[in-house]
Amino acid sequence: MAKEAGNYQLVKKLNRISTLNIIRQHKSISRKQLARELGLTPTAITGIIRDLMAAGYVMEKGLGKSSGGRRPVNLHFIPDSGYVIGAEITKSKTTLGVVNLDAKPLVINRCNIDMAEPRRGLEQLAGEVKKMIKENHLEEIRILGMGIACSGLVDIVTKVVKRSPNLGGKWRDIPIETWLQEMLGINIFVENNSNAAALAEYTFGRGKETRNMAYINLGEGISAGIILDGTLAYGYKGYTGEIGHLVIDENGPLCNCGNNGCLESLYAVPALVRKANNELALYSGKDPLKTIWREKGSVTIEDIITFAGDADSYAGKLVRQAAWQIGKGVAAIINLCNPEAVFVGGILATAGDSLLEPLAKSMQKYAFPELAREVRLELSTMQKDTGFYGGCAVAIRALFDGGAEALLDV
Repeated sequence: MAKEAGNYQLVKKLNRISTLNIIRQHKSISRKQLARELGLTPTAITGIIRDLMAAGYVMEKGLGKSSGGRRPVNLHFIPDSGYVIGAEITKSKTTLGVVNLDAKPLVINRCNIDMAEPRRGLEQLAGEVKKMIKENHLEEIRILGMGIACSGLVDIVTKVVKRSPNLGGKWRDIPIETWLQEMLGINIFVENNSNAAALAEYTFGRGKETRNMAYINLGEGISAGIILDGTLAYGYKGYTGEIGHLVIDENGPLCNCGNNGCLESLYAVPALVRKANNELALYSGKDPLKTIWREKGSVTIEDIITFAGDADSYAGKLVRQAAWQIGKGVAAIINLCNPEAVFVGGILATAGDSLLEPLAKSMQKYAFPELAREVRLELSTMQKDTGFYGGCAVAIRALFDGGAEALLDV
């Protein structure tokens, strides 16, 4: 009897999640339509809707079309019924914020957190989360989970970060979910940053309903998130998309991964900044970036992007050179996965057409022509914040897939 009772409660919870998800997707739907889509009786739907309304997730608003008899009352999902926290962590900076269940941001903060020591960095992140909740007067009961987007190899089963060269040498076998759940007492969901960003682009961005697409992340590293037939492509352990570690120059600089001449070691943001600062010291011509270098002693990626629009400037040439080489990696993805669209994001994507135009030409040159002609290449609408929204998307997906008691127990 106890087992039967347990099974009944589980089915009841799953029916609530399924019902809530359909209401969220439809924006407006009647009880009769819900019963038909879910294959449940009108009595069962009435009970589920009563529970969801009592919990504040659903409201009645407006009347639908009559199919004979009285017009049905429409049901609407309430996005502000709950919130999720999202975070993208990099070696020295973390983007952290809160969104509602439609991913509308309430607050986005940028924190300088040194992640070289994993435990210490995550403790500081937990402190920033608590501070953000307090300063924005958020009801903790309405915070349903937190999604983390981080670079590196995230095991698809355990969600342990097996290795993250861009976060530092000590990032091996780090159980982010377990540690942060202990520190914060909320549901934590971790995902590789490019996979998370691809999910955000597919769910909220220009890639909505684009069932075969790739997202290219151009930040501290270079990597890709790939969606095939509407589902993230994980591969065997979840380590797909590491295009930054395509070797393009065997005699090139040592990469964080241990190889020489990887695309990432030459054209990721840290590599471009290093290259600019080294070369500008020897650069004799007049150039706006050289002027900044003289005044400050060094330049940042923001400085490079500021002047990238001038094709004849040092910054313009540097960004175009990077775009051409990155286009070779994008071409490899097109040849392997045949996506209908490729979206480019990360801080380097804020260079706009200065990056996109040469990248497109390179992609067209190196990809199989019949495949390349069919691909839409676009900048991400979220650009440098796609990873943050990716963390949010990961948490929202987990909640509505039934992965968190916060929603199951409504």
